[in-house]
Amino acid sequence: MELIKQGAEAKIYLASFEELYFPLNDEKVIVKHRISKRYRIKEIDQKLRKERTVREARILYKAKEFGVNVPRIYEVDLKDMKIVMEFIEGERLKELLERVPMKERLELCKEVGRQLGKLHESGVVHGDLTTSNMIFKDGKVYLIDFGLADFDPTLEAQGVDLHLLKRAMESTHYKWFDKGFEAVLQGYAEVRGGEKMEKVKEKIAEIESRGRYVRERKWIK
Repeated sequence: MELIKQGAEAKIYLASFEELYFPLNDEKVIVKHRISKRYRIKEIDQKLRKERTVREARILYKAKEFGVNVPRIYEVDLKDMKIVMEFIEGERLKELLERVPMKERLELCKEVGRQLGKLHESGVVHGDLTTSNMIFKDGKVYLIDFGLADFDPTLEAQGVDLHLLKRAMESTHYKWFDKGFEAVLQGYAEVRGGEKMEKVKEKIAEIESRGRYVRERKWIK
């Protein structure tokens, strides 16, 4: 297995079915291993890692049920706290969006909105929405990296999810993010409907106003 990413909570490996299960099957897979934390009491560490591993697997399963393009789960190992899942071999949207014409760029953003709309309809929020956590493969946009995702159907959580995506797009795709995010909202509205879209927009504006208030208070001090 090849270590391709290491975060605070987990190590991500690229492997193959041949290495893990079946000879002569070189299909690539991702192995996500939630690592132990020495500073935590052993029993608490075990409990937290198990809960988070199970939750992420359930979230991916629920999202898939609602038609969201996410990696397929192959195995959940609760002894070693590992999830074996499909490797989405494509191009990150972060790079792709910067090299395609504006018309195609906005269509991709609309599809991002549709996928996010389906995710929120399933009662799941992603928690770390950036174009680095989206892969384009075979004409589809896939959402990946659900380590911070949660079951939360509230308007507040959905507004925060979209607000985080807006800030990420503003930072990474600053030259055109306003049009891009508007396209995201258009795709989102196609799935969730106008009434829900308006409520989510209001929530995003409310969240942004809270941020402005905090920054202004700090400036006054």
